[in-house]
Amino acid sequence: MTDTLSAQWVVLDIEGTLMPTAGVHVVLYDYARPRLGPWIDAHPTDPVVVSAVARTKAEAGLPDSADTAAVVAVLHGWMAADRKAAPLKDLQGLIWQDGYARGGLVSEYFPDVVPTLRGWHEAGLKLAVFSSGSVAGQIASFSTTTEGDLTTLFRHHFDTVNAGPKREAASYAAIAEGIGGPTPQRIVFLSDVPAELDAAAEAGWQTIGLARDGEPYAGADFGDHRVAKTFDDFRIVPDA
Repeated sequence: MTDTLSAQWVVLDIEGTLMPTAGVHVVLYDYARPRLGPWIDAHPTDPVVVSAVARTKAEAGLPDSADTAAVVAVLHGWMAADRKAAPLKDLQGLIWQDGYARGGLVSEYFPDVVPTLRGWHEAGLKLAVFSSGSVAGQIASFSTTTEGDLTTLFRHHFDTVNAGPKREAASYAAIAEGIGGPTPQRIVFLSDVPAELDAAAEAGWQTIGLARDGEPYAGADFGDHRVAKTFDDFRIVPDA
């Protein structure tokens, strides 16, 4: 029997929930990795680049005189460790934006995702995204997909800069305020990471865990959270 929830807002994780983890860790990371150095050198006066380079040096303990190669070595190390460092995300976001705009990158989602997102949107549910990837990167990703431009489906985008860490309840309280302050129970959060679902539930949200076949958290213990393998396993309808 398909589980049915009623809500006003649906907030979605991306990696492992909307698209395969490999779409981020392989495709996007591999695209950005060799372009970090050339991008820094080609945009020496861009405020975002200048700030990202300065913050990278500060966080890594590099001297102000450190060259691009030293900065890139730090960034590559963060990527290898899958560290969600803000300056790295800012630079990746710029590179990905350019890649999507040029057609070098095209997002591809799980087959059940886009039809469901469109159905929710048409039914009157309000959609938002909470991902560790930068807001700029999120918007770029949704702008160029195998299913066309999906940016109009989403009302808000949140990342760990404008909301906070994904495994802390305070971040979900901040998002609730950012989307207009609905009662927490009127928000559903979808993610493949149990610790993120725990934080959302602590903030009073409804939750659904995605245990997609072949993904890193497919066999995880989701505790008391609802669990689904695809978006076809449940329904979300607008509340009264």
